[in-house]
Amino acid sequence: MAKLEGIDILFVAGFGPVSHDHDASTKLYRETLGIPFKEENNYLHTDQLEGVKQFAIWPLSQAAQSCFGTTEWPGDLPVPQAWLEFDVADVDAATVALEAQGYKPLVAAREEPWGQT
Repeated sequence: MAKLEGIDILFVAGFGPVSHDHDASTKLYRETLGIPFKEENNYLHTDQLEGVKQFAIWPLSQAAQSCFGTTEWPGDLPVPQAWLEFDVADVDAATVALEAQGYKPLVAAREEPWGQT
């Protein structure tokens, strides 16, 4: 498999749907599938599923707030259906490599309040 120089993926750090309907998502994932979530401000997350470090249902309004500082997703960008995080050996090198291929990050690399870059 070809590998882009500068990107060394260590593991899948997180994955989950972006929720457009919190109640329906809660019913499916928590009640129907029985996933043991912790809940913080309508953000359902767990580190109790094998194969991924973190699985979470991210409300669209929170995704917009995190990326753009507003609860509304910009009309000129496709509305996300899911989120996926990879831990990489070097965030800056991975960013440079992806930008060199024409990809545009929604946000610049930054340290989150919980310490993740």
